[in-house]
Amino acid sequence: MQLNRKTTPIKMRNYGRIIQDMIEYACRMEDMQQREALVSYVAQCMRQKNAVWNRDQDSGIARVAEDIERLSGGVLHYEMPQAQEPVLAAEAPAPAQQPRLKKKKK
Repeated sequence: MQLNRKTTPIKMRNYGRIIQDMIEYACRMEDMQQREALVSYVAQCMRQKNAVWNRDQDSGIARVAEDIERLSGGVLHYEMPQAQEPVLAAEAPAPAQQPRLKKKKK
């Protein structure tokens, strides 16, 4: 199963062609369990890419779910419980810095 990469334009540049190709592949999958697993993985990737690309905008699950529906033409739907939302590195609190030790002068 090969996608025609040269003639298919990128729909959302912030996610890139690989995400678009994975969503197109998920639309063609027949096994619903594998499809849901792939969509879940793609949603996590999209959320991370969206957080890096749009630091000032919302990069939450709601935005990603809308983009998945838009990219799949309404075929795929993604819902993730808020309690299971993964924490991104950009959203995690910064670790406490340890004080620097002063070097002794010789």
